[in-house]
Amino acid sequence: MSLLIEKPGLLTTVQDLGRFGVQKYGVIVSGAMDAFALRLANLLVGNAEGEAGLEITLLGPVIRFEQTALISLCGGDLSPKLNGIPVPLWRTVLAPKGSTLTFGPAKLGCRAYLAVGGGIDVPVRMNSRSTYLRAGIGGYEGRSLVAGDQLSFGEMTPRGSHLLASLAREASKESGAFSRWAVFPEILPKYAANPIVQLIPGEEYDLFQEQSQLDLWQEEFAVLPQSDRMGYRFKGRQLQMNQSKEMISSAVTMGTVQVPPDGNPIILMADRQTTGGYPKIAQVASVDLPLLAQTNLSARVRFRKITLQEAQRQLIERENAIQTLRNGLEQLETSKR
Repeated sequence: MSLLIEKPGLLTTVQDLGRFGVQKYGVIVSGAMDAFALRLANLLVGNAEGEAGLEITLLGPVIRFEQTALISLCGGDLSPKLNGIPVPLWRTVLAPKGSTLTFGPAKLGCRAYLAVGGGIDVPVRMNSRSTYLRAGIGGYEGRSLVAGDQLSFGEMTPRGSHLLASLAREASKESGAFSRWAVFPEILPKYAANPIVQLIPGEEYDLFQEQSQLDLWQEEFAVLPQSDRMGYRFKGRQLQMNQSKEMISSAVTMGTVQVPPDGNPIILMADRQTTGGYPKIAQVASVDLPLLAQTNLSARVRFRKITLQEAQRQLIERENAIQTLRNGLEQLETSKR
């Protein structure tokens, strides 16, 4: 099975959950900006959570399915339509052979994730199929997709095949079919145009002036146009240290909040470097990384202080919810055999 990119959209790339195990060589992790959305999209089509899918940014592509495919769209709402019929998010969808998937205005969020049964079959480079654009590594020829690209699918799992057969009995040639069930809204991130993002004080938090510490929690910070997959840059009250101090470069991760000399924070994202030398004032709680991933340029963000224990509790709760979804999908497959 395969799909054809008729129009590429603004930025459409192949992404999985990232390139781990090679950071010691200076190779970045990359992967989906909103890993939660990609994980759930994969689960909904019977894939392992880390299979490669398409990350679609703001202005979506036009995709033609050259074979009948099992798909799911999760994450930001970019007004998807299949042969002109609106496609619900967070569901399993059958796309008939010859059908066309299009996108319209971004209603909420800025990145949608398309998973297909079997996953996007591109070569594995250093443990991952993710695209790292700056180095031209991974994905489809190391680049964003362009018109005329044809992507193959991997082999579907038994669960995916079962879901495909189940929806095929209800599908029409024009509109395909949508599952009657969907992911419970309660387990989804609280995507918002101007989100409140939870932070854990970082290694160098106490080196900042008391007023700057207060400003971090009390002031709004605007997302700057220079923001990208490497990091989100913010403009707000300048965050100042008590005294200038030369920092030794140390490991960073997705969600690390660094403060360069100009006092405007940078939050590192999927295409972050492996180490950083700016002081780390905070770390984004893992459960709130999807909120940032779906934040548009010019949005205004507020931060809320939480403890490491609170962040861990929330992450456990979310992972338990995902496990409940896995169990439900297994029961759905068993009950319809």
